[in-house]
Amino acid sequence: MSADLFTPLVLRGTEIPNRVMVSPMCQYSCEGRDGLPTDWHDTHLVSRAVGGAGLVMTEATAVEARGRITPHDLGIWSDDHADALADITSSISDRGSIPGIQLAHAGRKASKTRPWAGGDPLTGEDGWETVAPSDRPWPYDDDAVATRAMTTDDIDDVIDSFRVAAERARDAGFRVAEIHAAHGYLLHEFLSPVTNDRDDDYGGSFGDRTRILREIASAVREVWPDDDPLFVRISATDWLPDRESWTVADSVRLADDLAPLGVDLIDVSAGGIHPDQRIPSTGPGYQERYARRVRQETEEDVAVGVVGGITTAEQADALVRNGRGDLAIVGREHLRDPYFALHAAQALDRLDADGVEVPVQYDRAF
Repeated sequence: MSADLFTPLVLRGTEIPNRVMVSPMCQYSCEGRDGLPTDWHDTHLVSRAVGGAGLVMTEATAVEARGRITPHDLGIWSDDHADALADITSSISDRGSIPGIQLAHAGRKASKTRPWAGGDPLTGEDGWETVAPSDRPWPYDDDAVATRAMTTDDIDDVIDSFRVAAERARDAGFRVAEIHAAHGYLLHEFLSPVTNDRDDDYGGSFGDRTRILREIASAVREVWPDDDPLFVRISATDWLPDRESWTVADSVRLADDLAPLGVDLIDVSAGGIHPDQRIPSTGPGYQERYARRVRQETEEDVAVGVVGGITTAEQADALVRNGRGDLAIVGREHLRDPYFALHAAQALDRLDADGVEVPVQYDRAF
């Protein structure tokens, strides 16, 4: 019998009760500049677990303070962060979902105001130094803030920051870790020739540009429990067809390189490396074709998650039933409907599935 949206997904020793994942979505809601979760994060994440999602993933969570996009981003660069997140992971688990964390570093896209404040670069005492593989800053319309090219010591420090962050995440009760290597942030900046013009062991050839991600994946896998899955989110394409850039073929090759290092699922997104990107479509499932190629063309046995424009139960179910992906990663629809998974089960007549847990307090509504 083929899998559907409410068939459990078993990765290593972890059973995700259904194939609906809450996509990492920045909330920009930490108070002050400390990167600690607030009541908003608790409500945002736990309500999606109550709503039936099999896997609830945090927003991009910075592995070091300078890796935040804005001063209001969530972090996990200290034990205080892990302690504060532990209550949230416990609540997610108590409601039958798997808690996941996306480990991230913003690179040259760091030190900005929140989107609703303009997303402008922060300067002076309000901002901080941004680092990247090369010294080319994000191309803002106005004068750009300087970006420093990372030394090999900087690279070693970042690799270690991901490792230590994974240890803290493990101790805080997270069951899935995802390394963020997409959307123009630091690790994607190393992968893409658009932003990486280094001439050392971390630039130039495909193998050298992907080296830092492979080293981080290995470092995280060393400290992450053997029974718990490791994901990597990638941008399958830079959407820059008129210049040398990262392509879907590169993504297939990368997936084959990551799987032997202990990566269990490739979370396939796209774009974000440069404002000149040309997005061919933003319609329903507009990134599904990239995930399908990664799933079909990789030689290694690695699962694939599909994200982007998933808005209906039928659409999410079809991508699993038809073998186009193993996990439906739902973002904005979860903002509109925290109970997307329960509503999907109702629409698909799957409320009796083992992977569906309607809270007894809500049973009369379903």
